[in-house]
Amino acid sequence: MTNNLNTHAAKSPLGDLGVEAPFRGFGGIVVPMITPLTKDLQIDINAVNTIMAQFAENNISPLVLGTTGESASIGKDESAVFVETAVKAKQANQTIYAGLVGNNVQELIERAKLYAGLGADVVVSTLPSYYMLTPQQMELFYVQLADASPCPVMMYNIKATTQMTIPLEVVEKLSHHPNIAGLKDSERDLERLIRCINQYREREDFSFFCGWGAQGLGSLQMGADGIVPSTGNIVPELYKALYDAFKNGNTILAEEIQKKTDEVAVLYQKDRTLGESLATLKAMMETKGWCQRYMMPPLTPVAYE
Repeated sequence: MTNNLNTHAAKSPLGDLGVEAPFRGFGGIVVPMITPLTKDLQIDINAVNTIMAQFAENNISPLVLGTTGESASIGKDESAVFVETAVKAKQANQTIYAGLVGNNVQELIERAKLYAGLGADVVVSTLPSYYMLTPQQMELFYVQLADASPCPVMMYNIKATTQMTIPLEVVEKLSHHPNIAGLKDSERDLERLIRCINQYREREDFSFFCGWGAQGLGSLQMGADGIVPSTGNIVPELYKALYDAFKNGNTILAEEIQKKTDEVAVLYQKDRTLGESLATLKAMMETKGWCQRYMMPPLTPVAYE
């Protein structure tokens, strides 16, 4: 399976014949890319290019402006610069996923149009989260967004930041909208994960991505289309190796690599808030020369020692 937008062999009935059939879905390893910043809090274009090249080398696509990318704190102008730079750096084995986070529905629709115009392949939207929404309001939001978006929309379920869960009944109804292409689910609920994978693994028109890092390999083995691990920012090569081992049926090697990625995740996540973990991740990447550690307020960078 590649990350390319128009092909996907795993679910194709032609797969056994070695033919890769046209497919509108998405799959593979998608890393929620950090937003690299300069000291004056502008997009670090050189760092974007560096990280995109690292991802391409390891057959990884970026989710720009996701939770790991401090999306709630990045303004419209800098967001546009980031998406445009990522699109320009995109290589043939990459798909550009662009995150939408906010509470003004019309602004989110305009962002979707902006990102699509800049070349993003798909937008990935969380729920507006200032107010607690009913299931009916959640459904209406995604229908409004999908009806207006020039590019496909993926739903993004992340209770840790929105304090809400998109009910699976709502996901199922929305999965049949012609412009809703999938679900990225980061809720740490094993029963929900299994239900989602069982529901959608045979769907040619709807992709499921697991955003729970520790369940990355397990979700692929159950039939998820892809995984979205933030740890891929610092060790993209491990995720290429994990995915290759999974595709080749080398379960023992894949499990060993999953354990290694879990150990890396502990280094920046353990005993830290989400914001602190993101700052630590950037500091780790800085040691590799891939970006600087600056964070968009209200988050703060890890102090220099």
